[in-house]
Amino acid sequence: MQLIVDVPRNSLGHPPRTLFGYEVLSFLGEGASSAVYAVTDPATGQVYALKHVLRKDDKHQRFIDQLVNEFEVSKKVNHPNVRKCVEFKTAKTMLLTVTEAVLVMELVDAHPLDDELLEKAGPNGAQSDLAWTLHVMTQAARGMAAIQVAGFVHCDMKPGNIMICPGEACKVIDLGQACVSGTVKKRIQGSPHFISPEQFKLEPVTFRTDVFNFGATLYWALAGRHVSTHYTRAKGLTKGPAEDSPTPADLRPGVPLDLSELTMHCLRSKVLERPESMSEVANCLEAIRLSSAQANMAVA
Repeated sequence: MQLIVDVPRNSLGHPPRTLFGYEVLSFLGEGASSAVYAVTDPATGQVYALKHVLRKDDKHQRFIDQLVNEFEVSKKVNHPNVRKCVEFKTAKTMLLTVTEAVLVMELVDAHPLDDELLEKAGPNGAQSDLAWTLHVMTQAARGMAAIQVAGFVHCDMKPGNIMICPGEACKVIDLGQACVSGTVKKRIQGSPHFISPEQFKLEPVTFRTDVFNFGATLYWALAGRHVSTHYTRAKGLTKGPAEDSPTPADLRPGVPLDLSELTMHCLRSKVLERPESMSEVANCLEAIRLSSAQANMAVA
């Protein structure tokens, strides 16, 4: 990731040369009411990513709340496949109202999985390198499993939240929607094409919710298309069970049957019919990856 010295204009206007004591090096991107910068700590020279949120009105409070949540969850998770958060800071008025906040995070020199797969996609949109997909998705599953071991559900697994680093290591990012297993959300949270039925119905989210979100991500990576979920951004309508979709093996004959079956197992509409946790999914992926590698060696 090349750092750009001149910070470009974005929806929040020109950023200052410093933010909460950190020197701004470059603008990296923006999300819903937030901007992300590469910054450096003048005292140590260490470079970080910094997510900045301005509270313009009451509606923006939830974005600050997500920063707080991501920081608190990150403190309880320590795994090489999960991005670390370093510091959380706020600015307040004399009446103690938060006006802006920043989350300082590990700077990941990486690209999101969806961008990486677009480069590797074959003519039908499906990923052409199964070994690479298995390698990356197994790492992502291990990172998700570590989040669950700490007692949390990520709640927003999707290709954009898997970052691919040099050397093909990966980092799971964005814990802003993470919560304790069993939580009932007050509003629908999740990403269309990857959201589980229970998220759409505002039922309790559990470790198996992450399993569904991950399964939808794996389906997309293998098949080159989205699985049918219960939510669309345009209409917010129920579309039907994901397990009624064609399997990855149906859509792409080169996908091993056991990998295709695991993917569809993750996508069961009935929560208790899915794998119990991301640890179970990660172990299955690892076994499939090793079996596939051995088969390829035998052929060679």
